[in-house]
Amino acid sequence: MPTGHLTFSKAKRLTSTAEFARVREGGEVFRGDLLMIGMTTDAKTAGFRAGFITSRRIGNAVQRNRVRRRLREIVRKWQRDFRGQIWFVTIARPAAARATYRALEDEWLRLAKRASILARS
Repeated sequence: MPTGHLTFSKAKRLTSTAEFARVREGGEVFRGDLLMIGMTTDAKTAGFRAGFITSRRIGNAVQRNRVRRRLREIVRKWQRDFRGQIWFVTIARPAAARATYRALEDEWLRLAKRASILARS
C-alpha cells in the first residue's frame, strides 16, 4: 500500500456531464459485484481524471455519501500507481452500500488491474 501524504483535488475529478458521457461513449466497462469501472484514454491529460457515480438505488443520502467518500479515499490512496492519460468513472452498485471499506478496495483494485488503470501493482 502506498504511503505518504497525498491529495485528491477537484482538478483530478470528472465533474461535468459531458466528461462522464465521453467516458461512457468512448471507453470500456469492467463489471464486478459491488462496482463497475468505465475507462478511456485522453492524450491531452497529463495525469488521470476520476469520476464517481452513486445513484439513488444505493440508498439514502447518508449511504450514497459514505460509499462516495470511501471510493474517493481508495483512488486517493492508490493514485501514485495510475497510468497517465486516463479518465475513469467508478459506478457503485446497490450492494456497495452494505460492503466494508476493505471489500470495496479489493473489488476496485481487481477491476482497476483488469482495466489496466494501474501502471504497477
